[in-house]
Amino acid sequence: MADIEPAPRAATAEAAARAKRWGDLRKRAISAAVLGPAAVACIWLGAEAFTGMLALAVALLAWEWVHMCGRRVRVLPGLAVPLAVFAAGALAVGDHVRWALFVLLVGFGIAWWFAQRMAETLTQPAGRLAIGVLYIGLAGIALIELRHDTDAGRANVLFLFLVVWASDIGAYMAGRSFGGPKLWPAVSPNKTWSGAAGGLLAAIAIGLVAAFAFTTNPVVGAVVAVAALLGVASQAGDLLESAIKRHFHVKDSSHLIPGHGGLLDRLDGVLAAAPVAALLSFALGYGRVLWDWR
Repeated sequence: MADIEPAPRAATAEAAARAKRWGDLRKRAISAAVLGPAAVACIWLGAEAFTGMLALAVALLAWEWVHMCGRRVRVLPGLAVPLAVFAAGALAVGDHVRWALFVLLVGFGIAWWFAQRMAETLTQPAGRLAIGVLYIGLAGIALIELRHDTDAGRANVLFLFLVVWASDIGAYMAGRSFGGPKLWPAVSPNKTWSGAAGGLLAAIAIGLVAAFAFTTNPVVGAVVAVAALLGVASQAGDLLESAIKRHFHVKDSSHLIPGHGGLLDRLDGVLAAAPVAALLSFALGYGRVLWDWR
């Protein structure tokens, strides 16, 4: 009897490890099932619906950033972050992109100046509060520009979101399933090389599916290259967000989304990949999908 007693204990330990590894899967799946279709619907319905969704997202992102800096969005210096981002976004909606970028830079300077003036009451250095203007604002302008392209905007933004989501899901599933060497343990102890590879493969696979759904006879090599570029940018954004949270000494940016933490946690890949997609769209020219390299 003594020889067979450890078996149940080993099975129990294995079950406990499995439960810990996949413990947040149900919450993540439910949150994704609610938020994903809502985002796709706003992208599909048109620039107005998408801009409304983006305005709400920016407001929540700014709130999370300011709170991580130990401030409130209702008063300065915290108020400078959403004001600058919304002002730049309004200019971008009116197709004044250069002015929008200029306003972001001015807003960054104003937020820094006010934070420096009130440095004795800040729990974080002044520069960190001001960086939120650029971190959120640049991605917001990029998304507005991408979607406002009436000929290719819908396809480009859907492609971007689908690739980023695929990268996130693929990295999660592969990392939890295979484990292995850590990708960058000093920044994010849970991310692995297997997760990074799984995320990249998933991004490319979904990118190909999306490209063939949106266009006729796309160039496969171009689709793979763009999907891989956006997938890498998405994972870099995920690592950046992990580094940011480590600097702020928080586990999640907030508790808005069950299983995901805050909106900054959920959109970290989009925040990094959107400017890359916008630059690629600018290089290709108005009215062309991101993978149209002919």
